Amino acid sequence: MLNIAVIGYVWPEPNSSAAGQNMLSIITRCLSANFKVTFLTAANDSEHKEDLTALGVKVHPVSLNCSSFNSLIAHINPDVVIFDRYMTEEQFSWRVKEACPDALRVLNTEDLHSLRQARYEAVKQYNDASLAKLNSELAQREIASIFRCDLTLVISKREMALLKAYYGVPLAQLQYHPLVVGKTISTTLPYEQRAHFIHIGNFRHAPNWDAVLQLKQSIWPAIKKALPKAELHIYGAYPPRKATQLHNEKQGFLVKGWTENVESVMMNAKVLIAPLRFGAGIKGKLLDAMRCATPNITTWIGAEGIIPSDKVTAGINEEEAVEPQHLAQWPGAICSTNTTEPAVVQEYVRHAVALYDDKTTWVRASNLAVAMLNSFESEQPEVPLVEQMIALKQSLHGHRSRLFMQSLMWHHTLTASKYMGQWIEAKNK
Repeated sequence: MLNIAVIGYVWPEPNSSAAGQNMLSIITRCLSANFKVTFLTAANDSEHKEDLTALGVKVHPVSLNCSSFNSLIAHINPDVVIFDRYMTEEQFSWRVKEACPDALRVLNTEDLHSLRQARYEAVKQYNDASLAKLNSELAQREIASIFRCDLTLVISKREMALLKAYYGVPLAQLQYHPLVVGKTISTTLPYEQRAHFIHIGNFRHAPNWDAVLQLKQSIWPAIKKALPKAELHIYGAYPPRKATQLHNEKQGFLVKGWTENVESVMMNAKVLIAPLRFGAGIKGKLLDAMRCATPNITTWIGAEGIIPSDKVTAGINEEEAVEPQHLAQWPGAICSTNTTEPAVVQEYVRHAVALYDDKTTWVRASNLAVAMLNSFESEQPEVPLVEQMIALKQSLHGHRSRLFMQSLMWHHTLTASKYMGQWIEAKNK
């Protein structure tokens, strides 16, 4: 039985984001293997957090830049430490290394933050996420974090390919860890009992907020003109005032905010629309739509990591990663990210009208949702996470002896985060 310490960047909120679902799935897998699990975080309390204590997880608050963490982690004496995102690894890994040198260090990326940021910068500069510059300062920080760890969990095969082919991360340090798909709804509502469009996503996540703005400013007015009786229902946790102010019943643009039951609102909608212009990882909202047999309209950013792809090497045009034969299998439509172009807006309108008004088109897309979901679920890692952690823990010395870049990254001249943390701690005293 392994003793697991999870250092969370935030509290897991499975009903708020795919990241929350992913973190909770890691914790529950460890519990199912009869591992002892302790969750540590410096994050403030959150409204929609999972009750970890009820699951049998011990919970400890920790402070940033404070040596009290060293004493706590030494007392817990974990066999495995899982860092939630690279920022947590930067803050705490050197302390873990000093206090518990024989603990297996695992990084849970959630998604590649540097890739998402690079795409955001490309959208701002060129209006095209595929022109993202991958050799950024943030990428250097995140990839360094990956090299320092013994194992990194990667949620998307596209990102696995990028890490191996572009950044040169050894396969031995990577574990494909796909987003766990919830239970497929066995009895879904038919076309006749559904109404309106839906968009859902945590408002604190920049790609989701950007998508809402694209809908409000250009896409939805054009769809509403073609489908005057239709409404767009916007759901998501933590809607700020600037979002709720977009609510306009006359325009059929209804900002609903938080929903506790994603399945219910998704299953009652005719179409999910997610015009994501940038982002990374796997989009949980699209998997939820497929579980509910709800067709969707999204972009190559939204489909990435879910749709099959033969072109998984780095350096290709991202939009070309969606091959024509797979495009025809998508349960709805994949549109361009360039939503400022009138032709692209009309592309959204054309697909929206077809899926909303034509039962034959809708039923075909709804059936494809189940097939696409089954295809995604069938691609599992060769070795399950629990077994991989057990194996690496048993052969940790040999594993680390083969990782030259890991030892290089731990060289004293490169441990800037350690000395910055010590300086802040001394300053606070």
